[in-house]
Formats: sequence, C-alpha cells, structure tokens
Amino acid sequence: MRYDLDDLRLFLHIVAEGSITAGARRMHLSLPSASARVRSLEHHAGVTLLIRGRRGARPTPAGTALARHARDVLAQTARLESAVASYAGSPAAPLTLLGGGSAMHRIVPQALVSFLRAHPDVDVVVRESRTPRTVRMLAGGEADLGVVLDDEARDCGLEMEPLGDDSLVVIGQAGGVLAGRSALAYREVAEHPLVGLDADSSLRRWIEKNLGPHAPVVRYRTTVADLSTLVALAAAGVGLAVVPYRAIEPGRPLDVCRLKDPWSRRHHLLAWGAKAGPGAAALAEHLRQAALSEPVTLPGQRKPLFEG
Repeated sequence: MRYDLDDLRLFLHIVAEGSITAGARRMHLSLPSASARVRSLEHHAGVTLLIRGRRGARPTPAGTALARHARDVLAQTARLESAVASYAGSPAAPLTLLGGGSAMHRIVPQALVSFLRAHPDVDVVVRESRTPRTVRMLAGGEADLGVVLDDEARDCGLEMEPLGDDSLVVIGQAGGVLAGRSALAYREVAEHPLVGLDADSSLRRWIEKNLGPHAPVVRYRTTVADLSTLVALAAAGVGLAVVPYRAIEPGRPLDVCRLKDPWSRRHHLLAWGAKAGPGAAALAEHLRQAALSEPVTLPGQRKPLFEG
C-alpha cells in the first residue's frame, strides 16, 4: 500500500502527544480532519493502530511498529530532499590553489582534508605549479591562493605572508655514506650516485637553476615522479637524495645531513590572488594550520634540523 507522508507525520505527532487532538494541533488540522486521516490509515493498513480512550490515545503493537518505521521513512525523505536541493542553487565557483611539488607533498593535502570537511559547499581546484607561473596566475586573477618560494616571489606586488620552512637536506640509507656527517656541500653529494625527481618537476628545476652552468655532473640511478617514492628509494640505499626536510616521514630510518649551500635554505610564502574569491580566507587559515604541524624529529635528535 501507499502511505501519505503527512499521514505518517500526523501519526507520529499523535503518538508523541498521546492525543489525537494535540497531534492535530501540531499539524494545524481540525480534530475531525485528523480523525479521518487516522481512520483512513487504519483502513489501508488493515489493522487498528491506536487505542482511543477518555485520557487520550496510545499505539497498538501494530501502531508502535508503524511509528518506528515512519520515523525512518521521514528521516530518509528529509535526506533525499536535502541532497536534491543542493543542486538547485547556483554553486559557488571553485577556489584555485597552486603550489610547487614540495607544498603538494604535505601542506596542501593536509589543508585540503580539513578544509573540504569543514566546507562541504566549496570546491577546490589544485594544480602543481612553479613559483614564477604561480605568481603570474595570481596576478592575472586566474588563481585564488598560491604556495610560493620566497626567493622567487620577492617584489612581485602580491599580498604575501610567511608560511613555513622548506629547507633542503640530503638523505641516505641509515648507516651508509652519510653516517657521522652533519652537513656537506652539494658538490660532495654529487660525488655519489643519486636518486631524483623527474626533470620537469618543480624541485628538480629549482635545484638545477641554483646550481647554474657550473653544476657538477650527477649520476641519477633513477628518477621518479613524487617525493614519497624518492624518500623510500634513498632509505633503501639506492642512492642519496636531496629533498625538503618536511618530506621525511616520521619513524623512517634515515641518515640526514644539512646542505652547506646557501640556496638550500628556503621558505614557503602564502600568496594571495589579485581577485581572491569567497572562501579563500578560510582555505588560507587551513594552510597556515597545516604548515604549523611539527617538523620531523629524527631518531637521536633532540630538536629538528631547522627551526623557525
């Protein structure tokens, strides 16, 4: 049989109030109209649903079962209506967030998880982009926020704020060629086989740009697309790797050394687009919180390699 949703609502009100009169009042119905609806409901169900008396009305066992399932039906109906209604409005334009490979490894994913959970009506388009391109897109109104490197974004005219340390280190297998070393220059690193990121990655191109035309010849045993794989290869002893310090996962056994080269010390900045859309401020706050997460402290260290 088919049940009318208003009849189910009325029946639940009657059960809750213990009275047909009170249930009718909550549905803004007259008592005769409410009584007629209950009789119709019982007729279609083929059983008595209410025991009527001078002190009110109470459900029969069949009425109790009907009330229990009616609550589920009405709750499901409300969810259905809400889901369909979410497509009726004009959705806000998605935010666009840009960042280099280092930011995409930890800061951006962590911020996205918390932001998207907290703002179910706001979508975010995320793209990996080197700092010069990110700055151009932000200035041109093509993106809302960007995570950029300080030395490549100076004097660009955008609103920016410090976001966190992104200094580079060299890593290798625990107990390997880096054992006992605290710092070394990139030229010393290049004397050993390396594993690195693909040639078109933002980090690889940034390193090569800073090394200049007199860069040492490097033997890459292999190149990969992401930092997680790169760290795993270095930990396994395949070769040394130059990575952002924050890319190192807690608990992974590794030897880690500072790089002496001045270009290895770098910082992330949060840059705002010239036409940052609604919701950008909230996303920026989630990026700040992600960047504040504690740097990795490796076994045997009392504090992180880099602070501040």
